[in-house]
Amino acid sequence: MNSRNHRAKVMDFEEYVRIRHDDLLRSARRLVGDPRDAQDLLQTALLRTYRRWECIADKQLADAYMRRVMINTRTEWWRARKLQELPSAQLPDRSVEDSAEQHADRALLMDIMRVLAPQQRSVVVLRYWERMSTEETAAALGMAPGTVKSTLHRALARLREELQCRDPGSAAASATERRCPTGGRRAR
Repeated sequence: MNSRNHRAKVMDFEEYVRIRHDDLLRSARRLVGDPRDAQDLLQTALLRTYRRWECIADKQLADAYMRRVMINTRTEWWRARKLQELPSAQLPDRSVEDSAEQHADRALLMDIMRVLAPQQRSVVVLRYWERMSTEETAAALGMAPGTVKSTLHRALARLREELQCRDPGSAAASATERRCPTGGRRAR
């Protein structure tokens, strides 16, 4: 690649990142939860995408490509972390620093999202946060629309069950409490 083509590639990619950075960071944040991990995820995805930038013929598909790279990267991290995890008899206490109800709800949701398998989490993020249709989600994840629907159904059922286990004051929690191992709180 000559220097003129290289400069054009760099400028084209820089323009894309400048315009789409905030949206891409929001997507990364929804996939991993922790803001620092989201930054790392986005930077890794940007680097991987930059290396293949000239291979993306239709730049309108760059967002879909970036989402796919972020999902794949997050899955790689999850698998690597899973191998490093050691079971512990005592779980650390978790507190929400911000007392605002909206922030607490969001923190609870992000925490509960961690119980989902990576594929389920990806489907939930793309369908509800990215507001993609079933067909768009299926195309982005490389699965059939029916698989997206069934995966979403199972993921939402799992999220409801986890929420009921964590909220002992809810009406549905009393019925679920028998299934939750620690008196309404699910051990992780």
